[in-house]
Amino acid sequence: MLDDFMVRAAIAGIGVALAAAPLGCFVVWRRMAYFGESTAHAALLGVSLSLLFEFSVFFGAIFLSLLMTSLVTLAQGRSLFLDTLLGVAGHMSLATGLVVVSFISGVRIELMAYLIGDILSVSKTDVLLIWIGLLIVLGLIFWRWSALLLCTLNEDLAASSGLNPRRESYALTIGLAVVVAVGIKVVGVLLIISMLIIPAASARSLVSTPEKMAVFASVIGMLSAVLGLNASYVFDTPTGPSIVCVASLIFIITLVLSFFVGQFSGIIKTEKES
Repeated sequence: MLDDFMVRAAIAGIGVALAAAPLGCFVVWRRMAYFGESTAHAALLGVSLSLLFEFSVFFGAIFLSLLMTSLVTLAQGRSLFLDTLLGVAGHMSLATGLVVVSFISGVRIELMAYLIGDILSVSKTDVLLIWIGLLIVLGLIFWRWSALLLCTLNEDLAASSGLNPRRESYALTIGLAVVVAVGIKVVGVLLIISMLIIPAASARSLVSTPEKMAVFASVIGMLSAVLGLNASYVFDTPTGPSIVCVASLIFIITLVLSFFVGQFSGIIKTEKES
């Protein structure tokens, strides 16, 4: 079954969507979009160094992502604001990665594949790594769900309950690094943050509890991956951007629906009061 490249692509896309969506809820709640983008830029540097020294792209991306997020976390609050640190670290990683690629000779480098993804070329090994990454991320979220949620809602309350907010934030960055690493092949460095944010943002306007938001975000992410893959095949468009376009369309639809539902509920409430 996995000999069919479209089947492999669909399984890989679903795996990335399932890993990114629940984690994306925390990214949205904590307003960590810029953090995710900087992590993705660091992953590109990891990819470049992996190609230069000929070792696993997957582990190179994870290592550099974790290194960058760890250094930013340690340096935070000493002399620079977090957004400044992320801006410097992210753009420095992106620029360095592009420079490193220019030193690689004798190898054909399809840089666009790492920037916007190349899901149609995923191998059986890639699919396996993606689903291992999915299990790691889901296991981390299920294990630390209550602690992460409490730290997200109120760090002071979490600290008074015996939790360490910094430790929980670091656990979240580990999951983020894994998602970025496994998502590079599917939607690329430039678009992986979209798979974290857009499904979660779409689900936010539809549900009222964190658990439901995580489930709805996962469903929207999987739907975006499958429909985007099919749209790419039918219209002969880049697959990664097609997946993100479908996710964006779903976001617009949910936004419009939530607006009209809110308006309708307001009218009913006004009629009842009168």
